[in-house]
Amino acid sequence: MNYPVLANQLDQFLAQVRAIKPLTPEQEHELAVDFKETGSVEAAHQLVVSHLPFVVKTAFQYRHYRIPVLDLIQEGSIGLMKAVKRFDPYKGYRLVSFAVWWIKAYIKNYILKTWSLVKLGTTQAQRKLFFRIGDIGEHMDADSKSARIDDLASELSVKSDDVIEMEARVKSREWSLNEPMGSEKETSPMDILEDHAPDQEMILIERESEEELSSATKQALQKLDPRERFIVTKRFMDDSPWTLQKLGDYFGTSRERVRQLEKRALTKLRNEFSPELVERASEV
Repeated sequence: MNYPVLANQLDQFLAQVRAIKPLTPEQEHELAVDFKETGSVEAAHQLVVSHLPFVVKTAFQYRHYRIPVLDLIQEGSIGLMKAVKRFDPYKGYRLVSFAVWWIKAYIKNYILKTWSLVKLGTTQAQRKLFFRIGDIGEHMDADSKSARIDDLASELSVKSDDVIEMEARVKSREWSLNEPMGSEKETSPMDILEDHAPDQEMILIERESEEELSSATKQALQKLDPRERFIVTKRFMDDSPWTLQKLGDYFGTSRERVRQLEKRALTKLRNEFSPELVERASEV
């Protein structure tokens, strides 16, 4: 038995799956026992391949989430492999009855991980609601849809508003910036998106301006007397700026006197900077 290869075209893959013949209960049991007792890779291979039609059927139940069906089939196949590995043929039930939980679990987990940039299904109730939204279906009138929403909300023990919100989120899935657009499908939104990031030349100019301003500031501070330099440093350059009152208490003088000293120091500093440097500093 040849294992179907996931081709680019879904139809080609489905044609291969349709050619798979199901195992009889006796054949399935024999293969399952062989794998459990000996670890036979060939037995596990046949069990997985023979159940691929069921994986495909299950994956199509979730196609309304607009995720490539082949991706869902692939995830479901992983779940099937996990089920085959854990299946106990001596308990008397068929593999498909045991594997259905694993297949759906892997498909649902993949949908939740890839569905949205905004995390969905953070609670058990939300997860149930997310995967039951398709039960609302299409309705000819608002009253019919509203009644179905109320029924679903009651069944899942959630508010009708929660159902409405989840349906809106499912229907308004994010649009990928890499998704091809136009009749030729040769351009994506990313190709025409304006880049507002500064170019290398602007980054270099800003860096040089910052360095020049820093150097000029250090030189200008040296022109102040120690008290003025202390006031400016504590008022404008400290991680926790001092108030005028705190500086007044420190120097044993009034708050107004400190304000005068600060004003005088700032005037001295401004005179040390060239007009060109002040203008460039305001643009950084």
